[in-house]
Amino acid sequence: MRFVAVDPSNTWFCTGSADRTIKIWDMASGILKHTLVGLAISNKHTYMFSAGDDKQVKCWDLKQNEVISSYHGHLSSVYCLALHPTFDILVTGGHNSVCRVWDIRSEMPVQTLSGHDNAISSLFIRPTDSHVVTSSHDSTIKMWDLRYGKTMLALKNHKQSVRAMVPHPTESQQKTTVDAMAVNDKGVMVTGGDNGSMWFWDWKSGHNFQQYSQTIVQPGSMDNEAAIYALTYDVTGTRLISCEADKTIKMWKEDDTATPETHPLNFIPPNNIR
Repeated sequence: MRFVAVDPSNTWFCTGSADRTIKIWDMASGILKHTLVGLAISNKHTYMFSAGDDKQVKCWDLKQNEVISSYHGHLSSVYCLALHPTFDILVTGGHNSVCRVWDIRSEMPVQTLSGHDNAISSLFIRPTDSHVVTSSHDSTIKMWDLRYGKTMLALKNHKQSVRAMVPHPTESQQKTTVDAMAVNDKGVMVTGGDNGSMWFWDWKSGHNFQQYSQTIVQPGSMDNEAAIYALTYDVTGTRLISCEADKTIKMWKEDDTATPETHPLNFIPPNNIR
């Protein structure tokens, strides 16, 4: 078995196998419910999408237990696919090192993401924005912006094929474009976003221990009208200076009255960074 996915209602899950079948199992009892001849489940419809070595992408109606549409365009095996949770978009990737973006309503490809040098092994779509993350046998992980079809980020630390990846289900992230960052000699890194937010991190562990949104975007304004464009610490590392889109410069200092009770961190760093 190569793939597994759980339906949004958490009542069943399905598996895809090298025997060319898709099996649907009851979550509570573990009993096999259906057998259909990587894979994604829609949380908006009773649909499931499958793909395989036959170069085809299929949409199944789970109530009727039959294929209702096929997506043609891949020239080689399709290894992975993902659905956007809110938009009618399907993304598929495979052996020929490209991802195809599909409009599931028209069943037509609307975009091709090219940039990997080897087969794409897995992918996922970030639910909060229009970003797709792909991994490949070229040993890289790339983040793509679906609006422009361009690579935003490439991670190249792996030395061999990247076969699988998964987003962290709960770890917080700054859901905006980061325009500025600074770090002091205590290892406190701060990032400033397009929406006026500042996030504070332990740069060694990557833990986000404080968030602050000091600018309120006025109704009818774009988020980036609250942007923080530049950040720097002073020489002592205790005062922070920010330059913002509203033409203001702000200086921040540590709260001398803060205590573990008023500002709990609930964080124990790993042994290797203590």
